[in-house]
Amino acid sequence: AVVSTQSTGSVRLFALLTIGGIGKHRDLSERQELQSVIMGSFNSTAEDVKSAASYALGNVCVGNLNLYLPSIITEIQDNPKRQYLLLNSLKEIITSMSDREESVSVLKNYVPEMWNVLLRYMQVSEEGSRKIVAACLGKLMLIDHGTLLPKLLEYTTSDQPFVRSTVVTAIKYTVTDTPQPIDPLLRQFLGQFLSLLKDEDLNVRRMALVTLNCTAHNKPALIRDHMDEILPNLYKETTIKLKREVEMGPFKYPVDDALDNRKAAFECMYTVLQNCIDRVNIFQFLDHVEIGLKDVPDIKMLTYLMVLRLIQINPNAVVLKLDNILEPLRDTFNSKLKDICPIGQEVEKANELKRSAMRTVIGMGKIPEIEKHPSFIEFMKKIRFYKEIDNLFKQELQASDSEEMVWEN
Repeated sequence: AVVSTQSTGSVRLFALLTIGGIGKHRDLSERQELQSVIMGSFNSTAEDVKSAASYALGNVCVGNLNLYLPSIITEIQDNPKRQYLLLNSLKEIITSMSDREESVSVLKNYVPEMWNVLLRYMQVSEEGSRKIVAACLGKLMLIDHGTLLPKLLEYTTSDQPFVRSTVVTAIKYTVTDTPQPIDPLLRQFLGQFLSLLKDEDLNVRRMALVTLNCTAHNKPALIRDHMDEILPNLYKETTIKLKREVEMGPFKYPVDDALDNRKAAFECMYTVLQNCIDRVNIFQFLDHVEIGLKDVPDIKMLTYLMVLRLIQINPNAVVLKLDNILEPLRDTFNSKLKDICPIGQEVEKANELKRSAMRTVIGMGKIPEIEKHPSFIEFMKKIRFYKEIDNLFKQELQASDSEEMVWEN
């Protein structure tokens, strides 16, 4: 079924996935042609068939590591056009075998060889391949952290940005949501890896932000002692904008090369707020929330969630910053649809932004004695003057099932 040129794509896909599932638990080496048959599907025009072939090859290797792994490592080095699929097969091997103690003991024999091969591909131009390399490096460090983690640290000073981004991404794959033997060593070295938050390269910083967010989510204890160094670099990323114009035919479109970094930074801030609030100066934090309240819709939505969380944690700090929070909220309600959503974005996204802003207003209405605050009184009068906004207020108030909001009427 796999080799038949007359087989449909779905049949080949099913056959490859089945072979992979069987090969993971049984040695299939008696079928001498199996590896070449599977790799023949790498030439398919269907991406899902190629992915299934990559999965199958990796899992068949699990059934007989000694036979298949050396040839896969050789193929990775000899076939650059198949590099992504072969690296993905290697990831399947490492992932499958690192879950069971008896398998790990076998895999350990090949860790040095796999590690050295992976290091050669840290600077490939294809981002997808680099992510797979990073995942493999991270999972190998879980197997032999004492040797490999210090070795990886040396590459944080590489003069190649792709290498540095792969290094810091690899750390993300060591930070699991369960306790691991690597954790004490991570706590010791994590600050040095996260120093890449101040790297000169935009992409390296973005990968460092992703790793920081993962750590703050899964194991915040690992970064608590490093927050004094982390936060200034995190806050700095919220302010960087790199705008330019791109021409497409007769039209020009604005592009902000730093947007993905800012989104990643605000996502980190939200996670830090949830899990590391005891290490945060609330007023400094709010200063950067205010910046986000004036950014693009995706970032505004994140900052609205932060304001709601801060209302629960420290309502007095929110009240002290109230004027600076209300101003961008008022701008959102007053904005025309075209101002909120540039060309190509959905109308529903603009409407959801206003609904999210209104939920934030309703949340502020629950702060004790907020009804006596002059700025809030004036704000509510102005936004409820317009029928459309007043209707939105009533809808969201009803949806929130709030009995504490003092501005129902």
